[in-house]
Amino acid sequence: MNRRDPATPTIDSVACVDSAIEQRRSIRAFLSTPVSPETVKDILRVASRAPSGTNIQPWKVYVLTGAAKDRLSRDLLAAHDDPEASTKHRHEQAYYPSEWPAPYSERRKALGVTLYRLLGLTRENKRGMRHQHGRNLTFFDAPVGMIFSISRRLHLGSWIDYGCFLQNIAVAAQARGLGTCIQAAFAPLHQVVRENLVLSEDEMVVSGLSLGYPDYAKVENSLVSEREPVSAFADFRS
Repeated sequence: MNRRDPATPTIDSVACVDSAIEQRRSIRAFLSTPVSPETVKDILRVASRAPSGTNIQPWKVYVLTGAAKDRLSRDLLAAHDDPEASTKHRHEQAYYPSEWPAPYSERRKALGVTLYRLLGLTRENKRGMRHQHGRNLTFFDAPVGMIFSISRRLHLGSWIDYGCFLQNIAVAAQARGLGTCIQAAFAPLHQVVRENLVLSEDEMVVSGLSLGYPDYAKVENSLVSEREPVSAFADFRS
Protein backbone atom coordinates (compact mmCIF):
# COMPACT_ATOMS: atom_id res chain seq x y z
CA MET A 1 0.00 0.00 0.00
CA ASN A 2 1.35 3.39 -0.97
CA ARG A 3 1.24 5.95 1.78
CA ARG A 4 1.82 9.63 1.24
CA ASP A 5 4.32 11.29 3.53
CA PRO A 6 2.18 13.67 5.68
CA ALA A 7 4.80 16.35 5.10
CA THR A 8 4.34 16.16 1.31
CA PRO A 9 2.45 19.29 0.19
CA THR A 10 -0.68 19.13 -1.93
CA ILE A 11 -2.16 21.90 -4.05
CA ASP A 12 -4.99 22.31 -1.53
CA SER A 13 -2.74 22.41 1.53
CA VAL A 14 -0.43 25.03 0.02
CA ALA A 15 -3.39 27.17 -1.02
CA CYS A 16 -5.01 26.96 2.43
CA VAL A 17 -1.85 27.87 4.32
CA ASP A 18 -0.93 30.68 1.93
CA SER A 19 -4.45 32.07 2.11
CA ALA A 20 -4.48 32.15 5.92
CA ILE A 21 -1.11 33.91 6.01
CA GLU A 22 -1.92 36.43 3.28
CA GLN A 23 -5.40 37.29 4.61
CA ARG A 24 -4.22 37.82 8.19
CA ARG A 25 -4.30 41.42 9.29
CA SER A 26 -4.49 43.31 12.58
CA ILE A 27 -8.16 43.53 13.56
CA ARG A 28 -9.12 46.52 15.70
CA ALA A 29 -12.89 46.05 16.04
CA PHE A 30 -14.72 42.83 16.90
CA LEU A 31 -18.24 41.48 17.06
CA SER A 32 -19.59 40.38 20.44
CA THR A 33 -20.10 36.85 19.10
CA PRO A 34 -18.53 34.42 21.62
CA VAL A 35 -15.64 32.15 20.73
CA SER A 36 -15.94 28.71 22.31
CA PRO A 37 -13.26 27.56 24.78
CA GLU A 38 -12.78 24.47 22.61
CA THR A 39 -11.89 26.65 19.61
CA VAL A 40 -9.40 28.68 21.67
CA LYS A 41 -7.81 25.49 23.01
CA ASP A 42 -7.58 24.09 19.49
CA ILE A 43 -5.85 27.24 18.22
CA LEU A 44 -3.34 27.12 21.07
CA ARG A 45 -2.75 23.40 20.50
CA VAL A 46 -1.93 24.00 16.84
CA ALA A 47 0.18 27.07 17.67
CA SER A 48 2.25 25.11 20.17
CA ARG A 49 3.84 23.27 17.24
CA ALA A 50 5.95 26.41 16.76
CA PRO A 51 9.69 25.70 16.75
CA SER A 52 11.74 26.60 19.79
CA GLY A 53 15.43 26.11 20.50
CA THR A 54 15.96 22.67 22.06
CA ASN A 55 12.15 22.47 22.37
CA ILE A 56 11.98 24.58 25.54
CA GLN A 57 8.57 26.05 24.51
CA PRO A 58 9.03 29.36 26.38
CA TRP A 59 5.41 30.53 26.15
CA LYS A 60 2.81 30.92 28.88
CA VAL A 61 -0.68 32.18 28.05
CA TYR A 62 -3.43 33.73 30.15
CA VAL A 63 -6.77 33.42 28.33
CA LEU A 64 -9.28 36.01 29.52
CA THR A 65 -13.01 36.28 28.89
CA GLY A 66 -16.00 37.85 30.61
CA ALA A 67 -15.45 39.40 34.03
CA ALA A 68 -11.76 38.47 34.17
CA LYS A 69 -11.07 40.35 30.92
CA ASP A 70 -13.18 43.30 32.03
CA ARG A 71 -11.33 43.59 35.36
CA LEU A 72 -7.95 43.69 33.67
CA SER A 73 -9.13 46.26 31.12
CA ARG A 74 -10.56 48.44 33.90
CA ASP A 75 -7.25 48.45 35.77
CA LEU A 76 -5.25 49.07 32.62
CA LEU A 77 -7.44 51.97 31.50
CA ALA A 78 -7.11 53.57 34.93
CA ALA A 79 -3.32 53.43 34.57
CA HIS A 80 -3.51 54.62 30.96
CA ASP A 81 -5.57 57.67 31.98
CA ASP A 82 -3.20 58.64 34.77
CA PRO A 83 -1.57 61.99 33.79
CA GLU A 84 1.79 60.58 34.90
CA ALA A 85 1.40 57.29 33.00
CA SER A 86 4.25 58.02 30.57
CA THR A 87 6.74 58.31 33.44
CA LYS A 88 5.35 55.50 35.58
CA HIS A 89 5.01 52.75 32.98
CA ARG A 90 7.78 51.53 30.68
CA HIS A 91 8.72 48.34 28.88
CA GLU A 92 10.86 45.93 30.88
CA GLN A 93 12.39 44.76 27.61
CA ALA A 94 12.83 47.43 24.94
CA TYR A 95 10.44 46.78 22.07
CA TYR A 96 11.00 49.87 19.96
CA PRO A 97 14.22 51.85 19.40
CA SER A 98 14.61 55.25 21.03
CA GLU A 99 15.32 56.71 17.58
CA TRP A 100 13.84 55.40 14.32
CA PRO A 101 16.24 55.07 11.38
CA ALA A 102 15.11 54.87 7.76
CA PRO A 103 13.32 53.00 6.26
CA TYR A 104 11.54 51.88 9.45
CA SER A 105 10.54 55.40 10.46
CA GLU A 106 8.78 55.94 7.14
CA ARG A 107 6.91 52.63 7.30
CA ARG A 108 5.78 53.29 10.85
CA LYS A 109 4.60 56.79 10.01
CA ALA A 110 2.73 55.60 6.91
CA LEU A 111 0.81 53.02 8.93
CA GLY A 112 -0.13 55.50 11.64
CA VAL A 113 -1.21 58.16 9.17
CA THR A 114 -3.37 55.67 7.25
CA LEU A 115 -5.06 54.28 10.36
CA TYR A 116 -5.82 57.63 11.94
CA ARG A 117 -7.01 59.06 8.63
CA LEU A 118 -9.49 56.19 8.33
CA LEU A 119 -10.71 57.00 11.84
CA GLY A 120 -10.97 60.70 11.06
CA LEU A 121 -8.30 61.61 13.61
CA THR A 122 -5.72 64.34 13.08
CA ARG A 123 -2.43 64.86 14.90
CA GLU A 124 -4.02 67.81 16.68
CA ASN A 125 -6.74 65.58 18.15
CA LYS A 126 -4.62 64.28 21.02
CA ARG A 127 -7.65 63.19 23.01
CA GLY A 128 -9.04 61.13 20.15
CA MET A 129 -5.69 59.52 19.45
CA ARG A 130 -5.25 58.68 23.13
CA HIS A 131 -8.73 57.16 23.24
CA GLN A 132 -7.91 54.99 20.22
CA HIS A 133 -4.69 53.84 21.87
CA GLY A 134 -6.66 53.00 24.99
CA ARG A 135 -8.88 50.68 22.96
CA ASN A 136 -5.90 48.33 22.84
CA LEU A 137 -6.40 47.82 26.56
CA THR A 138 -10.01 46.72 26.10
CA PHE A 139 -8.80 44.16 23.55
CA PHE A 140 -10.78 46.21 20.99
CA ASP A 141 -13.94 44.70 22.54
CA ALA A 142 -12.97 41.21 21.41
CA PRO A 143 -14.64 38.41 23.39
CA VAL A 144 -11.27 36.80 24.12
CA GLY A 145 -8.10 38.48 25.32
CA MET A 146 -4.74 36.83 25.87
CA ILE A 147 -1.71 37.92 27.84
CA PHE A 148 1.63 36.25 27.11
CA SER A 149 4.52 35.95 29.53
CA ILE A 150 8.04 34.57 29.43
CA SER A 151 10.58 33.67 32.08
CA ARG A 152 12.99 36.55 32.63
CA ARG A 153 15.78 33.96 32.86
CA LEU A 154 15.46 33.28 29.14
CA HIS A 155 17.21 35.31 26.46
CA LEU A 156 16.94 36.54 22.88
CA GLY A 157 16.56 33.14 21.26
CA SER A 158 13.45 32.41 23.30
CA TRP A 159 11.91 35.74 22.32
CA ILE A 160 12.48 34.81 18.67
CA ASP A 161 10.77 31.47 19.35
CA TYR A 162 7.89 33.36 20.92
CA GLY A 163 7.33 35.26 17.69
CA CYS A 164 6.83 31.96 15.87
CA PHE A 165 4.22 30.96 18.47
CA LEU A 166 2.33 34.24 18.17
CA GLN A 167 2.34 34.01 14.38
CA ASN A 168 0.96 30.48 14.59
CA ILE A 169 -1.91 31.71 16.77
CA ALA A 170 -2.74 34.45 14.28
CA VAL A 171 -2.66 32.10 11.29
CA ALA A 172 -4.59 29.30 13.02
CA ALA A 173 -7.25 31.83 14.06
CA GLN A 174 -7.47 33.22 10.53
CA ALA A 175 -8.01 29.72 9.14
CA ARG A 176 -11.02 29.40 11.50
CA GLY A 177 -12.61 32.65 10.37
CA LEU A 178 -11.38 34.56 13.42
CA GLY A 179 -9.37 37.76 13.63
CA THR A 180 -6.49 38.74 15.89
CA CYS A 181 -4.40 41.69 16.88
CA ILE A 182 -1.03 41.11 18.53
CA GLN A 183 -0.52 44.05 20.87
CA ALA A 184 2.67 45.43 22.38
CA ALA A 185 0.55 48.03 24.22
CA PHE A 186 0.22 45.77 27.26
CA ALA A 187 3.95 45.44 27.89
CA PRO A 188 4.62 48.94 29.33
CA LEU A 189 1.79 48.35 31.82
CA HIS A 190 3.36 45.11 33.00
CA GLN A 191 3.06 46.00 36.68
CA VAL A 192 -0.71 46.44 36.36
CA VAL A 193 -0.94 43.14 34.50
CA ARG A 194 1.25 41.45 37.12
CA GLU A 195 -0.91 42.59 40.01
CA ASN A 196 -4.20 41.80 38.29
CA LEU A 197 -3.27 38.33 37.07
CA VAL A 198 -0.95 37.56 40.01
CA LEU A 199 2.07 36.78 37.85
CA SER A 200 5.19 35.40 39.47
CA GLU A 201 8.25 37.61 39.76
CA ASP A 202 9.96 35.41 37.17
CA GLU A 203 7.41 36.28 34.49
CA MET A 204 7.82 39.14 32.04
CA VAL A 205 4.88 40.37 29.98
CA VAL A 206 5.56 39.83 26.27
CA SER A 207 2.37 41.15 24.70
CA GLY A 208 -1.38 40.86 24.56
CA LEU A 209 -3.65 39.55 21.83
CA SER A 210 -7.27 40.17 20.89
CA LEU A 211 -9.23 37.26 19.42
CA GLY A 212 -12.73 37.15 17.98
CA TYR A 213 -14.88 37.54 14.91
CA PRO A 214 -13.98 40.72 13.00
CA ASP A 215 -16.53 43.49 12.62
CA TYR A 216 -15.88 44.38 9.00
CA ALA A 217 -18.46 47.16 9.16
CA LYS A 218 -15.92 49.18 11.15
CA VAL A 219 -13.67 51.32 9.00
CA GLU A 220 -10.48 50.48 10.91
CA ASN A 221 -10.74 46.89 9.71
CA SER A 222 -10.43 48.02 6.10
CA LEU A 223 -6.76 48.77 6.73
CA VAL A 224 -4.39 46.37 4.99
CA SER A 225 -0.79 47.42 5.58
CA GLU A 226 1.63 47.31 2.67
CA ARG A 227 4.54 44.89 2.33
CA GLU A 228 7.83 45.35 0.53
CA PRO A 229 8.49 43.10 -2.49
CA VAL A 230 10.81 40.16 -1.98
CA SER A 231 13.42 41.89 -4.11
CA ALA A 232 13.65 44.67 -1.48
CA PHE A 233 14.73 42.44 1.39
CA ALA A 234 16.06 39.18 -0.02
CA ASP A 235 19.59 38.78 -1.37
CA PHE A 236 19.84 35.63 -3.50
CA ARG A 237 23.35 34.30 -3.99
CA SER A 238 24.69 31.20 -5.73
